[in-house]
Amino acid sequence: MAGTRRGFVTGGTWCVDLNKMIDFWPPEDSIAEIHQIDVRGGGSASNLAIDMKKLDPAMPVETVGIVGDDENGRFLLSHADSFGIDRRQIAITKELPTQFTDCFGSKRTGRRTHIYYAGAAALLTPDHFDFSRTSGRIFHLGLPGIHRVLDSPWQGDANGWVTVLKKARAAGMLTNFELVMIEPQRLAGIIRPCLPHLDYLIVNDWEIGALADQRTYDEGVTNIAACLEAARHVLKHGSISLVVVHFPKGAIAVARDGTVTQQPSVRVPQSAIVSANGAGDAFAAGMLYGLHEGWEVRRCLALAHASAAASLRGASTTDTVEHWQTCLQLAEGWGWNDWPA
Repeated sequence: MAGTRRGFVTGGTWCVDLNKMIDFWPPEDSIAEIHQIDVRGGGSASNLAIDMKKLDPAMPVETVGIVGDDENGRFLLSHADSFGIDRRQIAITKELPTQFTDCFGSKRTGRRTHIYYAGAAALLTPDHFDFSRTSGRIFHLGLPGIHRVLDSPWQGDANGWVTVLKKARAAGMLTNFELVMIEPQRLAGIIRPCLPHLDYLIVNDWEIGALADQRTYDEGVTNIAACLEAARHVLKHGSISLVVVHFPKGAIAVARDGTVTQQPSVRVPQSAIVSANGAGDAFAAGMLYGLHEGWEVRRCLALAHASAAASLRGASTTDTVEHWQTCLQLAEGWGWNDWPA
C-alpha cells in the first residue's frame, strides 16, 4: 500500500529553539559569553518537515503536534505555513505554554547542548494523530522521553508511541522513529516495545548502543564493529527492514537480509562548521528522502551525509539545508572522509 502513496507525515515535537552561540560550554559555577542569538522552530517533527521541504519543495509534507495558545505557538504555526507544510493537525492548547529549548552551540567544538521546557508537549496523546485522510508514504515520529503522555502506557499498549506507530502502519504508512540522548535504560525501555512497529530506524552511535545495551564508542571514538553488532541485535527484535547508524566519520546501513552498506561522511572544512545543531535531523531527512524516491542505499547515505554537512554551516537546525541536488554538489566539492580504520 505504501508504494501508492507519496510524501511525509511528521509527528511529535514542535518547539521554539532559542539558538545561542557561545565560546564554549562552561563548567558549573563558571561563565561563557553568548555571541549570537536567533529564534527558530525546532524539534523532530518540525525539523524533518522543514528539511524535507528544503530538499524538495514539491514534496508533500504533513505534520502532527501541539503548541500553546501563545506567541511561540503562533510563531511555529507561521513557520510551518512559510514552508508550505500541512499543519492542520497541530493542536493548540490553553493549558500550557509552547515547548521551548535553549540550544547552546560551542564555537570551540561545534557541539551543542539542549536544555528544554516541555510545556504543551506533555499533553500530546495518541488521540491527536488522525491518519484517516493522509496520503503520506513515510511517517517520522519523535521524540521519546520528553512527551509525558506518549512515554506512558496507553490503553493496553506499553506506551503511547506504540499506539501511534500501530495507527500509522494500519493507515498504510512506513514508519521511522527519531530518538534523543536521554538516560540509556529509560530510552531502551520506551523504544524496545516500538521495534515491532517500525520499518526504519535512523540513529547515532550512542543511541544504537543504548538500545542494544552495548558500548559503541569509547572516549569519543566510534566502535564501528560494535555499532554493526548492535544494529543486528535491534533487527532481531523487531520488524525493521533497515537500521542506519551515523557517526562523525561515516554511517552504516544494515538491512534485514544482512546486507551492510557503509559510506564515509563529507570532509567539511573546519572553517565552515558553525554548529551541529540539527545535523542529525538533516541526516535523517536526506536518508528518508532517498528511500522515498527508491534510491539504492549507498546513494541514500550519500545524500544523508550531504544534508548533514550543509546543516553544519548554520547555528539553527534547518537554515542552511538546501535542495538535495545542491547538497550533493556541496559534498562533492568538499570531498569525502576516508573510511575509519
